[in-house]
Amino acid sequence: MGFIAWLIIGGLAGWIAGNIMRGGGFGILGNIGVGIVGALLGGFLFTLLGLQAGGFIGSLVTATVGAVVLLWIISKVRKA
Repeated sequence: MGFIAWLIIGGLAGWIAGNIMRGGGFGILGNIGVGIVGALLGGFLFTLLGLQAGGFIGSLVTATVGAVVLLWIISKVRKA
């Protein structure tokens, strides 16, 4: 997957996760950052669970799930 695809998937995943977790996105750079870190986390979690997702939609789902988990972890750490 190319660099541009990573940015697009990261931006979309970060925006979706931001809307799920807090009601809004984080701006274009924040969405991309959250989405890319979420993609790494989601890929790790999917591997642990024995799941595999391919293609653009699969990558978007993986990144979104990872981004939601990332935002959830951040919210718990901030409250502590």
